[in-house]
Amino acid sequence: MYGVESNLELALAFGVTTELDMFMGPPEATRALCELAAERADLADLRSAGLLASAPGGHPGVGMPDLPTVAGPEQADAFVAARQAEGAHFIKIMLDDGVNHGMSLPSLAPATVTALADAARRRSLLSVAHVSAMWSARLALDSGVDILTHLPLEAPLDEAFVRRAADGGRVVIPTLAILELSAPQSSPATGVGRSWADDPRIADHLPDHARAAIAEGREGLCVEHPVPEHRFGHALSSVARLHRAGVPVLAGTDANHRPGRACPVVHGASLHAELALLVEAGLTPAQALTAATSAPAAHFGLGDRGVIAPGRRADLVLVAGDPTEDITATRSIEAVWRGGVRFDREAHRKRVAS
Repeated sequence: MYGVESNLELALAFGVTTELDMFMGPPEATRALCELAAERADLADLRSAGLLASAPGGHPGVGMPDLPTVAGPEQADAFVAARQAEGAHFIKIMLDDGVNHGMSLPSLAPATVTALADAARRRSLLSVAHVSAMWSARLALDSGVDILTHLPLEAPLDEAFVRRAADGGRVVIPTLAILELSAPQSSPATGVGRSWADDPRIADHLPDHARAAIAEGREGLCVEHPVPEHRFGHALSSVARLHRAGVPVLAGTDANHRPGRACPVVHGASLHAELALLVEAGLTPAQALTAATSAPAAHFGLGDRGVIAPGRRADLVLVAGDPTEDITATRSIEAVWRGGVRFDREAHRKRVAS
């Protein structure tokens, strides 16, 4: 995420009380923002991977020369130890050869990915892999990574992959909201994700920069280097297969808006698009709600939240309507509480409108 307080405030305004960030730096700023978010009831709480693991000269380090990299398996343990010392809550592993960005870049070797996952496990940290294509999804599975983020767009995951993921206890965060924007405009898409910002229940709380970001996505500016075989429908099919096989599917959007970002996804608001897309993929509304609440809390070790029960954090969202019947009812937010403190949504709406 782009580490600014306003993103955490925007997330909370849309009912997201905790954000799980997959890459942010520098470490001092990440730690400071996490500490601030822990203290302030007007911001979403924050957990972060901090700096991610990538190959020298690979994505995204090719444009970030100061980013630490991992040249081989012998460096994996030291990398994970350094991230833990900086306060990382989990370890993010980048598996991307740059093809989706119009480049050909080096990526982490299989032995290095395995060593990173093993090093994280020894320190009781989850490993989370960015998978951009079928090869990287298979590599993450082969290497023992705990959680996969994103899904391939060139083809649906096959049944053998899905069975292995289920048998291995893996977890998938498909991030359909950004995948729909990342597929070529000619790709069959539901339109569910593309139309969500027109809903006045969303639009009234969007600041100008968020509206501009959404417009960029609709104009196809997310697809800088179209890949002909990429189809959003492939991702929907993969989610359906994973869900049927019992693989935990978590709601996440890759919210990342920052100036100049090629494919911006707005904090908080985009989760409501993700929920609708999960239902489009075959989850029931109640299952989609679980994917955004108790399931991520359980799989990321946040045992103090995620369900409404005595002794748990009072992170609550009150909506008009029944989202177990109509998932878009999550947009009809009446009130949000974070740690028992009510967030002033009306004041937020007036600020973004001024």
